[in-house]
Amino acid sequence: MVNVEALYRRYAGDVYRFACWLGNEPPEAEDIVSETFLLAWTSDQPLRVATVKGYLFTIARHVYLKRLQRAKRYAPMDAAPQGQTDAAPGPDVRAEQSDELAAAMKAMQALSEVERSALLLRAQHDLPYDEIARSLNISLSLAKVTVHRARVKLAAYRAAPDGRRFP
Repeated sequence: MVNVEALYRRYAGDVYRFACWLGNEPPEAEDIVSETFLLAWTSDQPLRVATVKGYLFTIARHVYLKRLQRAKRYAPMDAAPQGQTDAAPGPDVRAEQSDELAAAMKAMQALSEVERSALLLRAQHDLPYDEIARSLNISLSLAKVTVHRARVKLAAYRAAPDGRRFP
């Protein structure tokens, strides 16, 4: 049996960063991490330690997609009523609001969900293409092509002076 607490300590940061890049919302990413580890812990399937990182990313992606579907059913509300904003944002909020990070997040959000997931799994988490293919339930060759296309789109997005969306 695998110790879930040890898995959490080892992989929670990676799953959190993956969820942040998928959804662009840190509080949502925290919920995704919690739900991911809860699902891994309560799963009927035994964890295979050799592929646990990819397994957790797969769960996190499915949790994100379910939340996305659920969110489409509800109308968005204003974040804060007029005149009721925080007086001074903390250092983490200021860092998130930097121009460079905002541009990177905008570019990542312009990718399709599959492209974004494949690119993150490869570039940020260094998963091999066969693990990416299993996580996304696509073929090995499609995993390679998807990562390549995502990189090309990001390069085109960065090169565009007006920050336009992908062609």
